[in-house]
Amino acid sequence: MASNTPPTVSDQTGNVCPVIESIEQVGSKWRLAVLHELLEGEHRFNELKRATGANARTLSRVLDDLGEMGFVNRRLEEDAPVATYYSLTEKGESLEPVFAEIECWAGSWLSLEE
Repeated sequence: MASNTPPTVSDQTGNVCPVIESIEQVGSKWRLAVLHELLEGEHRFNELKRATGANARTLSRVLDDLGEMGFVNRRLEEDAPVATYYSLTEKGESLEPVFAEIECWAGSWLSLEE
């Protein structure tokens, strides 16, 4: 039975590359979109769906993955109507300066049209 875990990338001495490992954790388009959106605060599922443009199946999978990896909290509000809220954990919030640096770099090196 094959594992869904990607192989670990290491250098010639067998040391794991922290940059590659980090990108393995958060590097997909949808993971980054969800994490970036949650930096603004807690969101409901449909709010995240609209904000990111992800379809429901993809968003559900991404939220499950991010939850399992410790980046996202899930909170169920059982009052009528029942609602599920998502927010960043401390680990997720710690990515804020990383996003700020990427935005700074993009402003300097990418020509983004608004």
